[in-house]
Amino acid sequence: MSEQAEITTVPRRTLFDGATVFGLAGALGLIIAAILLGGSASAFVNLSGLLIVVGGTFAVTTVSFTLGDVARTFTVLGGTIFYRERDPQDAAYSMLELADYCRKHGVLRLAGAQLEKFGREPFLHKALSMVIEGVPEKDISDILGEDMSAATARVHRSAGVLRKAAEISPAMGLIGTLIGLVQMLGNLDNPSVIGPSMAVALITTFYGVLLANVVFNPLASKLERNAAEDHLIHYLYTVGVLSISRKDNPRRLEMLLNSALPPEGKVRFFE
Repeated sequence: MSEQAEITTVPRRTLFDGATVFGLAGALGLIIAAILLGGSASAFVNLSGLLIVVGGTFAVTTVSFTLGDVARTFTVLGGTIFYRERDPQDAAYSMLELADYCRKHGVLRLAGAQLEKFGREPFLHKALSMVIEGVPEKDISDILGEDMSAATARVHRSAGVLRKAAEISPAMGLIGTLIGLVQMLGNLDNPSVIGPSMAVALITTFYGVLLANVVFNPLASKLERNAAEDHLIHYLYTVGVLSISRKDNPRRLEMLLNSALPPEGKVRFFE
């Protein structure tokens, strides 16, 4: 590794998560296509049903959390669609490069301008800063552990908001169904009201099931998947930084990192 320490595998590009967007668009597109092939699409557009399901789901979900939690969920989702390139194997190679460099040149060589090269990875930047400042290993481990737990909890809270919305939207659809049935049964002597009331009764259930199973649950699963990957990468950074702090042999660090990586992602840095 060169004198100029640099993590060559730290994510630098912002990527577009096509799987999430195209998956949602594809599912909705197929449903819309089926509607169009079966008849008039206007029959599936009902303002009353949308108000009950969409507005009701948002309101009741907010009761379970806070406005801040709900707003933060949209922010987290934005970070899921446009995300930084990340790979646990690359993170492991990065830590081995760093450990090898620090063993040869000393960790203090990372101070100053060198440390700023890691600014795009705030977690790693903070961890290396503590090592350079001589913070005890146990304190570094405790601080990074708390940071990992807090970051994971934030994402899981946002996933929890989506899971709760997935529970509530079918229930709001059922409420809309009951409202439509009550209106219909209360106006059996007026045929002009029966049709619109029955439409509200059926369409709200459709909206609720659609939102729960096509939008909310899949997005919650994606957040949980991304949180697990971020947690693994931060764990690899923690293991690497603590190894550098202890001045371990990088070959030992390689074994520690491989114990956390999946079988297909093992690293062979010294081979």
